[in-house]
Amino acid sequence: MKDSVILDRIGRGDEKALDELYRKYYRMMTRAIIKKNGTEEEAKDIYQEALIVFWQKAVSHQLVLTSKISTYLYSICLNLWRKELDRKSRLSHEEKDGVEFIDDESLERSKIIHECIAQLGDTCQKILMYYYFDDMSLQDIANKLGFANAETAKTKKYKCKKRLDSLVKANYSASDFLD
Repeated sequence: MKDSVILDRIGRGDEKALDELYRKYYRMMTRAIIKKNGTEEEAKDIYQEALIVFWQKAVSHQLVLTSKISTYLYSICLNLWRKELDRKSRLSHEEKDGVEFIDDESLERSKIIHECIAQLGDTCQKILMYYYFDDMSLQDIANKLGFANAETAKTKKYKCKKRLDSLVKANYSASDFLD
């Protein structure tokens, strides 16, 4: 079934289409999380959360696909997994420090940014994730993505960041970040 048909059916609330989507990409998405040091149970939970995000955006007609559904779901899964790893890391540090504090505002801001990144094209997603979340150098990004040089990667990163800024500003108000 084509992505446009799946998106249309899900947008109309067709749960069978969601079930088909779940089965179609289950192995791909769970394998991705397991490769990133997740357990099978964690991978399953992350994939289910990603489908919920996808479902909510599709049903509310806020989803504009600029890539394949599999790419979109993959980016959601990786973003959710990164957040989970960050959460685990913070909890681990807090346990060591004897402090039990979770910054809900930072989590919400991070969620907004990750949702907007997921709406970008595959190349922009990779560039921004590599640069800001994986701390890769522009030269490493250029090598990994097959760009001519670090300057090309820098220019593309700048354009992608501008698109991300525009998406955030278009979809969220300053109060979403200040509450």
